[in-house]
Amino acid sequence: MVFFGRRRWDRQPTAPAGVLLASPGAPFSSAAVRRAWELAAGEPVAVLSILKVYGSAFGLQNPGLMPNRRERDEQYTNVRRAIAAVERRGGTADGQVTATRSAGRTIAKVARRRNVRYVVMDDHDTGGLRRITQGAVTATVRRSLAGRAELELVTEGVKQSIRNPNGP
Repeated sequence: MVFFGRRRWDRQPTAPAGVLLASPGAPFSSAAVRRAWELAAGEPVAVLSILKVYGSAFGLQNPGLMPNRRERDEQYTNVRRAIAAVERRGGTADGQVTATRSAGRTIAKVARRRNVRYVVMDDHDTGGLRRITQGAVTATVRRSLAGRAELELVTEGVKQSIRNPNGP
């Protein structure tokens, strides 16, 4: 549907999944895809990539702060590649790209909505000044999950399980 010259976002999937493979906008590593497939154990894998909205001007959305077409196409490509990689391993997957200012809160919200047991993310948070001003995405996800799912951080070839203090 076209609304004032803009295409509205597609309806986002809400079916339950075993694992959420999430990224704050970076491409998924093969180790993260493999770990998500392993943890799914035959259940579907939900793939989520965040399209970063950079903020607002005077409380209103500003077109200059919205993601451009190249950024949107890049995220769709990341999701398609991850889905294809899961399907090559014999699993089932669906995916979505979500535009938001808060990647961590949105990842946790999708995890709750999809009723997943695990959230798998690559462990390559930003550092330096950006981490101070925006915060660590994985820390926000862990805090926002509030024990409803386990967060698995994957560092190319090494996996770390971070259990929520209130969780299972």
